[in-house]
Amino acid sequence: MPKKKNKSDTEMDRKERLRKILLEKRQEVLDEAKREIGKFIRGENRQLVETALDDGDWSVADLNEDLNLKKLTSHKETLNKIDEALRKLEEGTYGICEECGVEIPEERLKIIPFAIYCVDCMERIEQMEEMEKEDLF
Repeated sequence: MPKKKNKSDTEMDRKERLRKILLEKRQEVLDEAKREIGKFIRGENRQLVETALDDGDWSVADLNEDLNLKKLTSHKETLNKIDEALRKLEEGTYGICEECGVEIPEERLKIIPFAIYCVDCMERIEQMEEMEKEDLF
């Protein structure tokens, strides 16, 4: 007869599943950042600079460089969020909405493993930000 899992076993299983999701996402982001850095080191963008003939060509080269830097910045921010989520997982506060305190559903955490808000709170925050933007204009 199979052993019945108690609540702490189930919580440990959940914690391990979530840790695995976070670590996989972290590796995915690191791999992408390494590819971007590799392109930069190999000088893939340098070819654009070397063949630039006019201001339009220079604009394309500058834009490409800016996009690559934005990607790397985004990867760094994502890694920071994942590292914070892993820290919270260890201390037992991972998956708790920072706004209302309810548990964030595991399905949401599978999609956005570093989510800090439940869907309802995130929607409310986005609406507030949108209203603030409208007030500025």
